Amino acid sequence: MTERNFLKGVCTMASPLFDLTGRVALVTGGSKGLGKAMARGFAEAGADVVICSRHEDELRRALPEILEGTSVRGRWFVTDMTDRADVLRLAQSSLEAMGRVDILVNNAGSNVPQEIDQIDDERWDMLVELNLTSCMVLSRALVPQMKARRWGRIIHISSIMGLSSRSGRSVYSATKAALIGLARSMALDLGPYGITANCLAPGPFLTDLPTSVLSPQEQAAFAARTAVGRWGDPRELAGPALLLASEAGSYITGATLVVDGGTLCSAF
Repeated sequence: MTERNFLKGVCTMASPLFDLTGRVALVTGGSKGLGKAMARGFAEAGADVVICSRHEDELRRALPEILEGTSVRGRWFVTDMTDRADVLRLAQSSLEAMGRVDILVNNAGSNVPQEIDQIDDERWDMLVELNLTSCMVLSRALVPQMKARRWGRIIHISSIMGLSSRSGRSVYSATKAALIGLARSMALDLGPYGITANCLAPGPFLTDLPTSVLSPQEQAAFAARTAVGRWGDPRELAGPALLLASEAGSYITGATLVVDGGTLCSAF
């Protein structure tokens, strides 16, 4: 089954619950990996899509692939998510270009493994700004127009590393756990306005990030720890994201949906 047909099947399976026609979705880090797969899923479901990343060449390549075979609109913006002024510009540019943002997916993030006594201030500050603070800044900027329409969906991309961890992942795990707490509090703030706030906690998905920090032996060990015996394909996060972004997930808020192939099932 092709990626296009897979996502089309996901998006039409329970229409209109999963129908995003007329909605606008903003996915940070949307030019590749999990972000691109989720943006494609939203486009297949009828949403107009905005993506951002730091790299214009990646954005130029990604957006036509995300929109292929659909009739939705799409825009991209080069954004440094560690720069708060740039994050605010992203919010403003998205609203000016699309007129609204209904669905926000805070996906941009990174991981620089360091043992606790080796963490340097520069890396700590950068990762906290990227993985956590940018999510607050962008949510804060876009929530008012969601409140005005009394509808919105905010999805933070956490990680199973926010629920468990491994050596050298102190900063990453701290930021991903913080997103879970942020979503819970936001859910209470925003629930009266018809806005949900949730986390997705992906497990081993084969994207650029894990392949850049894990050896082949470590990658094999991660696959072996899953219940299904393999890494996830990024497109396998599109369905869970669509659930939380659509009317199908209207009564889910403050939750963390683990999508890990059963990794956390095993204690040893």
